[in-house]
Amino acid sequence: MKTAIIYASVHHGNTKKIIDEIAKSNEVDLIDATQVTEKDLSGYDLIGFASGVYYGKFHQSVLKFASVNLIENKNIFLMCTYGGSEAFKSMESIIDDKHDNLVGRFSCKGFDTFGPFKLIGGVAKGHPDDKDLAAVAEFYKKLIAGGVVNK
Repeated sequence: MKTAIIYASVHHGNTKKIIDEIAKSNEVDLIDATQVTEKDLSGYDLIGFASGVYYGKFHQSVLKFASVNLIENKNIFLMCTYGGSEAFKSMESIIDDKHDNLVGRFSCKGFDTFGPFKLIGGVAKGHPDDKDLAAVAEFYKKLIAGGVVNK
């Protein structure tokens, strides 16, 4: 199964930690949406989108990448790291518009000093932690086994 994960990890590297955990024991193509704006996704069986949460949405570069490059009838999974709460709706609307299959969602806390969290020294310090990394590895293992996974 050929897999790509399109991601943005711009502040504390939280999202990069979770996708690197998947990549260290699985063959996946990692595509940084802040650096790559166009990519042919037709050769992938499974496509992931990963981002921190910014004011209730995925990073703008990931949203734009998905809008431009996503094609119909692909199996899609979503992953996010957050300081406040998970947020998948911004990506789910693109997936619906493109007529793709959402097969899984994963989220975990991530150290966050964005916006108002900066005033208090940040939230979710130490995350993603070892437990979070083990959970994302298990999430991906279930995905490639063919299950629909929501964590």
